Amino acid sequence: MRKIIASIALALVSSAALAAVQTITLSVPGMDCPVCPITVKKALEKVDGVKKANVEFKSREAKVTYDDAITTPDKLMKATTDAGYPSTLKGAAK
Repeated sequence: MRKIIASIALALVSSAALAAVQTITLSVPGMDCPVCPITVKKALEKVDGVKKANVEFKSREAKVTYDDAITTPDKLMKATTDAGYPSTLKGAAK
């Protein structure tokens, strides 16, 4: 029984150690008014695992900090797209 508990504890610690908080920048070119970032930010903040979202109208970018064990850049881009603002990962090859 102790070996089972120890194995479970080790597995939990190992998976937690692999998880990391990441920060990415999304390009959101469809934002055409100063109110658009509010919609984009709310959409991103609804995604499980998002810790923080800063959305800038001037640069048309969203900087998102998230837990990579819970969500992915693809899910973040889907959230902005579903809100009416398609985005791409800044710096990613097209």
